[in-house]
Amino acid sequence: MAWKWKYSPKDQLEDMSSLHPGLTGLQNLENTCYMNAVLQCLCSLTPFVQYFLSGKWNAALHEEIGESAIAFGCLVSDMWLGEFDFVSPEAFHSVFGKRYPAFSRRTQHDAQEFLICVLDDLHEAFKQVRAQLWCFGNYSCFLCLPCPHVFLPSRATDKELFKQLTLSNPSQERQSSAAGASTRSSSGTSIITHLFEGQLSYAIRCLTCRALSDRPESFTILSLPIPSTRMCSLQDCLECFFQPDTLTRNNQIHCYWCGSNRDATVKASITKAPQIIIFHLKRFAWQDKHRRKLSTTVCYPFSDLDLSPYISPSCHNNTEYSLCAVVNHAGDLDYGHYTAFCKHSITKHWYSFDDAQVTKIPDSAVQADTAYILFYTSQGF
Repeated sequence: MAWKWKYSPKDQLEDMSSLHPGLTGLQNLENTCYMNAVLQCLCSLTPFVQYFLSGKWNAALHEEIGESAIAFGCLVSDMWLGEFDFVSPEAFHSVFGKRYPAFSRRTQHDAQEFLICVLDDLHEAFKQVRAQLWCFGNYSCFLCLPCPHVFLPSRATDKELFKQLTLSNPSQERQSSAAGASTRSSSGTSIITHLFEGQLSYAIRCLTCRALSDRPESFTILSLPIPSTRMCSLQDCLECFFQPDTLTRNNQIHCYWCGSNRDATVKASITKAPQIIIFHLKRFAWQDKHRRKLSTTVCYPFSDLDLSPYISPSCHNNTEYSLCAVVNHAGDLDYGHYTAFCKHSITKHWYSFDDAQVTKIPDSAVQADTAYILFYTSQGF
């Protein structure tokens, strides 16, 4: 089932003659604000939109598993035609719910989990061999959904992860890491891996023999802890995520060289920076056996976000990013509502997307204490 966009690839966004391209609201299908907010953000990312509007995705599509990808492509078209004030995402929601039954119910869900599943589903549809997409961070949502992903713990609980690790022979580690990277590369890529996938490296050092081992892991979203209850910056969150950990007592790792469990330090760094990096702010946390929401104001830059302090020297990607979209969550755990702020790729103005309602907003309104997911695009692309 091939579907084609009426514009040629070279025309893409700038030559669109419709009245309101990319400024189309999405009907709420009953508690689907989480879905609408995420879809608006994805459909505001220029290289991602261009991929669908140019029709390139038809050639990569695997139709046997691509039903929801087809529905997503049609929805992108509807949202960029600009012929309607709002459209219904019913078709996409219906077919997506068949692959992820938890989202078929008309109940509130976590936007971050939905985003992970959408990226994974599109990746599957456009890639020949399945590759696991990762999200760094534990379940931060207030509804735990069955999801075919491996979630690594947040920096606050990384020790639980590394209790299961072994400090290996460095030569074996290098061979293993190279083989893993080769497997991912040789199996092909997708638009998702091309735009959203980055790589972290965990440097693990035994404090007894000083042996060092590197553990690479791919990611599409970085879940960042919020280190304050009142106010902090995105850089504060990043500092907290990338700060070194010391693993002792019950958290020791098994050192290959020492032949026993040893204290160790663990430090993460980015070895591959993606073109579009997504930050999930962990606003939902446990406190005294109860879930609560952190309403901390997190200040985030609109441009020149510098990731160089967290980048490995071996990474030669551009390290400065600009904000392009925000998923907001207002309210509490039980009665929340999701909206989106997106920077339009043509007008360069910011707009608020509240389900079917689309409103132009000043730049000052984009900085809000409701920010939940931040989308940044590299300034080098």
